[in-house]
Amino acid sequence: MQTRLNVAWVILIATSAVFTLLYLWYSLFPGNVAGETMQYFSVDQVNKGREYNQALRLVFIGSFIAEAAFLIWLIFGDQGAALSRWAQQAALGSYWGGILLFFASLWGLLQIIGLPFAIFGSYYWQHRWGFSTQTMGAWWMDYLKGAGLELAVTSVGVVLFFWLINRWPHWWLAGAFLFSLWLILQIFLWPVVVSPLFNRFEPVKNTTVLSMVRELSQKARLPVDQVLVMDASQRTTKANAYFTGLGRTKRIVLYDTLLEKYPPDEVKAVVAHELSHWRQGHIIKGLTMGILGNFILWGLLFLMLKAPSPVSGRFPPVTWAVVLLFFLLVSFASSPLQNYISRNMEEEADRIAVTLTGDIPAAVRLQVDLSARNMSDVSPPPFIRWFSYSHPPAPERIANVKIKLK
Repeated sequence: MQTRLNVAWVILIATSAVFTLLYLWYSLFPGNVAGETMQYFSVDQVNKGREYNQALRLVFIGSFIAEAAFLIWLIFGDQGAALSRWAQQAALGSYWGGILLFFASLWGLLQIIGLPFAIFGSYYWQHRWGFSTQTMGAWWMDYLKGAGLELAVTSVGVVLFFWLINRWPHWWLAGAFLFSLWLILQIFLWPVVVSPLFNRFEPVKNTTVLSMVRELSQKARLPVDQVLVMDASQRTTKANAYFTGLGRTKRIVLYDTLLEKYPPDEVKAVVAHELSHWRQGHIIKGLTMGILGNFILWGLLFLMLKAPSPVSGRFPPVTWAVVLLFFLLVSFASSPLQNYISRNMEEEADRIAVTLTGDIPAAVRLQVDLSARNMSDVSPPPFIRWFSYSHPPAPERIANVKIKLK
C-alpha cells in the first residue's frame, strides 16, 4: 500500500504546521504580561514562570516536530514501504510476524527520537529548577516501566487492529467500539493496576483532613469512597491533587507535598474543587465526549485507508505508521477544542467549590500559592492559552471565584 499525499493529508499536515509555527513563535516571543497578573504576583515570579515554562514548551513542540517529520518521511517516501518489506522477509513470510516486527522496529525508533526530549524535560530541567527529587537511576526505572507497559498494551492493540482491518469492510465501527471500551476500562483499571506501579497510595490518616472531607461530601451530597495520599515527594516537590475512577474505584488523591506544605484551608479548597468535578459529572461528560470523538476519528481513519494492498488483499505492516501519523496530527490539531472543554469544566468546578467551602479568600490564596510554588506561567500568550492550557491561568481562576463576592 503506497500512501499518497492527497488533499486530506495536505489539510491535516498544513493545519498542524501552522499551529506548530504559531506555538513556536509565541513560545519564543511571549509578549507583554497581562495587567491583572501583577495584582497577585511579583515581577520575579512572573519572569521565572515564563523562563521555566518556555523551555518545556520548546521541548514539547520539538518532540512533536521530530516525531511528525520522521513519520511523514517514512510514509510518503519509500522508506516505510522498504521497512515493511524487510519486516515481512525477516519474518520468513509470516504476515503476523511481519506486523509485529515492523511494529517493534517503529516503536523502538520513535523511542530513540523522543528520549532526548524526555530526559531534558522531565529530568534535567526539573532538577535545574529544584522540582525533581529523583536520581537518574530512579528516573530510568520509571521510564522503562512506562515504556514496557506501553509496548505490551500497544502490541495487543496492533494485533487487534490488523485482525479487524483485514476481516470486516466496516472495521472502523468495531475498532471505535473496542477503543471506547478500553477508555472505560482504563478508568477502572488505572487507579488500581497502573498507578500503584509508580506510586504508593495510603488512606489519609490525618483526622482533621478526614473530618473536612466528610463535611464537604455531606454538603455536596456525594459519598466519598476513598481519600488517599500519594507519595509524590519521591519524584517532585510540586503539589497537586486529582480525582479518578468510577463505581468502587472512585477516589480523591492528594499529593503528600500538598498536605505537608499548604495550610488546611487551602487543602480544603483543593478537596472541594475535586468534589465539584465529581458532583458536576465531569468524568462521565468527558468520557462521553471522548467516545463520540473516538467514533468520528475512526470514521476519518477509515476514509484515509480505503485501499488494501493490491498484492495480497491485506494491509501491509506500514499501515501502522500511517495510523500513528494520523492520530498524532489529529490529536495535535484538535488540542484547542480538547483544552477548551477542559477549561470550562475547571471553571465550573472552581465556582462550585467556593459554594461548598464558603471561603473565597482561601481559594484565591490557593491559586496564588500553587502557581508560585509550581512555577506556572500565569500570563501566557493568548495563543498558547487557547492551544494548550487545560486549566485557566491563575488570574482568570481568581477572577472567576471572586464573582461570588458580587
